[in-house]
Amino acid sequence: MKTIFLVDDSATILLSISNILSKAGYGVEKAGNAAEALSKFQSGVKVDLLITDLNMPGMNGIDFIKEVRKLPNYRFMPILFLTTESQQSKKAEAKAAGASGWIVKPASADELLNTIKLVIR
Repeated sequence: MKTIFLVDDSATILLSISNILSKAGYGVEKAGNAAEALSKFQSGVKVDLLITDLNMPGMNGIDFIKEVRKLPNYRFMPILFLTTESQQSKKAEAKAAGASGWIVKPASADELLNTIKLVIR
C-alpha cells in the first residue's frame, strides 16, 4: 500500500482529503503544520508522496519542501501542493523549490486521485 503524507493547517481539509485517500486504498500520515511534518520526516517516516498546503502559519509550504528536499531519503519523492493559490509566479517558485505538481482547492476527489496517480510511483 502506498502512503501519502498530508500537511495542512486546516483540520477540515486534513479530514476530508484523508477520507478520500483512505477510501482509495492509500495509507495516510498527517500533520497540522510544516514544523510538525518536518520532524516526522527527520525521524524517517516512510511515505510515497507528500501533499502540502502553501499558506500555513510558521513555515510556509515552499520553505517546508526546501527543507524536505535537503533530506536524502526524500530528495526524489513526489510533492504536490494543494492550495487556493493559482498564480503562475507561485507555481514557478514552488517548482523551483522541488514541487512535482499543483492542485488548486477546492479539488474534486477525482481530480485529486487522478493527479496522485500521475506522480506516485
